[in-house]
Amino acid sequence: MNDNTVSRQVDWSDHGTLHRKDDGEGVLYAMKSIRSGTLAELVGFVMSLPEADRPSYAIEKAGDHRLGYAEIAALASRADYPG
Repeated sequence: MNDNTVSRQVDWSDHGTLHRKDDGEGVLYAMKSIRSGTLAELVGFVMSLPEADRPSYAIEKAGDHRLGYAEIAALASRADYPG
């Protein structure tokens, strides 16, 4: 995540889905989601996992943007994070 991304306003209510990082994506990708919710909820869920497990997950949010663990952790550390 670069400085421009970190400084932009985040829509914490944006819908997303949680996936295993290595789920293979592909045609049946949507059916492989573990859970869905707002971006804030999903960030909170990932950050509530044991630290060693967190990098195994990714959040797919509107606009086909896949957030890896580094981006998820950066979002969780923002001052405006509602979680």
